[in-house]
Amino acid sequence: MNDRNDRNDRNRRDDGPRDNYVEKLVKLNRTAKVVKGGRSFSFSALTVVGDRAGNVGYGFGKAKDVSEAIRKSIDRAKRAMIKLPVKNGTIPHDVIGEFKATKIYMKPACPGSGIIAGGPVRAIMEAGGVTDVLSKCVGSRSSINIVRAVFNAAGKMMDAKTVAKNRGKTIKDLWG
Repeated sequence: MNDRNDRNDRNRRDDGPRDNYVEKLVKLNRTAKVVKGGRSFSFSALTVVGDRAGNVGYGFGKAKDVSEAIRKSIDRAKRAMIKLPVKNGTIPHDVIGEFKATKIYMKPACPGSGIIAGGPVRAIMEAGGVTDVLSKCVGSRSSINIVRAVFNAAGKMMDAKTVAKNRGKTIKDLWG
C-alpha cells in the first residue's frame, strides 16, 4: 500500500508553486467566416486575473477553439498584472479613466456598500480585492473598452505612500 503511494508521487508532474489567482471570463465572442466548405468559427476571450490582494491584469486571446482562446487570454493577463492601491477594501480617491469613447467614474465607498458596478468593472474589482466601490460608465459600453478604461483609471490612482512622499509629509500627517 505504501509502496503504491510512493510510485504515484514519483510519477506525478510537479508544476512548481501553485498560483492562487482568481480568473474571471468577462466576454467570449464567436465569429464566423464563410468558406467553400461551410462556416469556419473562431473565438475571442477577454479575461481578468487577480489575486484579491491588489494585483490584477487583463488579457485578450483569439483561437479556433474556446478553451484555447481562454487559456491564451489568461496567460496574457498574468503577464500584464498591475498593482491596485486598495485602502480598507476600497480605492483611495475619486478617479476617471478614459479609453476611446468610454469613460469610467470610480469613487470610494463606505464599508458594507459592496461593488456597485457593471459586469466588466465588477470582475476587475473582485479579482483585485476591492470590496466597496461606486462606478459609472459613460459612453461606449464595449467590454474591452470598459476594461481598458478601468486600467487607465487604475494607472492614475495614487497610494498614500506616494502622495505623502510627493508632499514631503508622513502618512500619519495625511490620514490622521
